[in-house]
Amino acid sequence: MKKFAIVLLAMLFLQPVALMAQSGKKTTKEVSPFIEGKKKVRRVDYDSIWKFTTFDQKKVYFNDFDYTLFPEMCEHRNPDWGSFQPVMNFLQTQPRTPVRMVAVYAINPNIKEASQRNALIAQAQQEALECIQTFADWCTNKEMKNKMQLFVAQVDYRYWQGTDFFVNQQPNDAVIHVGLVLFFGTKKIDLFPSAAADARTFHNIKFFPNDATVQESYDPMLDELAQYLLENERYEVMLRGYTDNIGTDAYCIGLSRQRCVEVKKKLIARGVPEYRIEIEAKGSSDPIGDNNDYEGRISNNRVSIEMQ
Repeated sequence: MKKFAIVLLAMLFLQPVALMAQSGKKTTKEVSPFIEGKKKVRRVDYDSIWKFTTFDQKKVYFNDFDYTLFPEMCEHRNPDWGSFQPVMNFLQTQPRTPVRMVAVYAINPNIKEASQRNALIAQAQQEALECIQTFADWCTNKEMKNKMQLFVAQVDYRYWQGTDFFVNQQPNDAVIHVGLVLFFGTKKIDLFPSAAADARTFHNIKFFPNDATVQESYDPMLDELAQYLLENERYEVMLRGYTDNIGTDAYCIGLSRQRCVEVKKKLIARGVPEYRIEIEAKGSSDPIGDNNDYEGRISNNRVSIEMQ
């Protein structure tokens, strides 16, 4: 009985989370089908490498093909792949080249309600996985030898389109099918490197407990931060507010939000456009100091500054 229980637990905890379509020898390595936390990817950051001409195994490519068309295309004897045709040409002429394929979607930024957005995210992830899995199965049925790893990633459509989002007509679709990111080969590569990986870092702005006043001693740093943002237009800034653990959750969230608002006002007064500043109220979560002593609480009462 004990042995059976151990086997049952092992089966529960070792269920594969990878969606991989491949021929030949199976790999034991499990790969998550989701790429999380990559929501601030701007297309302009990759224009220099995502040139859709000739392929090699050292670059990442973007293709604007709507992956939801895969099921329909795969029902045809001779599909018309449209903008995906160059990829098919490559796979058919290089039949043993491994492929990593990422279906990229975005949620319409006009949808603000959290529960609705979360439902759409779950729907979009499932839809994307099913569609690219259909294509991978089709390739297997056609006896194509390319090993495939399949992923799904969400991007923020505002950043994907760059600042054009603020002047161009916005899409009406709740879920926006951005396209596909492709990499050919076995070399380990970050499919979604941070758009601000090389950005300058700035120290936290600290606050006295139960207070949202930005002390004048931070003026020089705010001057530098504003100047940096004005000189580097492709970056935006995320302000995350925190508190100690004194007070109700609602109070702490409200105080942390007000701290972000006060810092945001300072940056706007220094010429930073409002749309380039995001805020997030974290309340008493993620403490970096001990809330049982004064110095620790001062460390926790802060606004962090993150380029994106």
